[in-house]
Amino acid sequence: MQKNLKIVVLVLLVFVFSCKKKKTNAATNPNQVNTAVNIYVYKNTPEFFNLMVAGGWIYKSGGTSGIIIYRIAQNETNGDFAVFERNCPHEGGTNVNAFVKVQSDNISAKDTICGSKFYITNGTVINGPSVYPLRAYNTTYDGNVLHIYN
Repeated sequence: MQKNLKIVVLVLLVFVFSCKKKKTNAATNPNQVNTAVNIYVYKNTPEFFNLMVAGGWIYKSGGTSGIIIYRIAQNETNGDFAVFERNCPHEGGTNVNAFVKVQSDNISAKDTICGSKFYITNGTVINGPSVYPLRAYNTTYDGNVLHIYN
């Protein structure tokens, strides 16, 4: 009886430790180019105008193919903004023309080549072929200056 129990436990351990889910985040995406980003956007500049209200967004130079800055909330805190790479996570590293463009609904972005669609609130895939989310950048915001970095 103990021998059978040992075999069952051993088999279960093998299954548990051998079944790892493949990560599908930007850090493990072989198609993304890693580009250093260190950008400041100042509240008192004209480019910030569309970011004054929740749901506002702008394109800005930086990253690999530019970035999308999206205003999630108006709490004047660090959680107010989401910033994503415009370079498509599906084939962006191999096709320089593959970039995402914000759609008329102002909440999603669609790749110009493969057609993958993403939420610009959190970067997740709405529909593929991409299995990877948009590359997100870190932000801090003190009510006057938005700092974007990786």
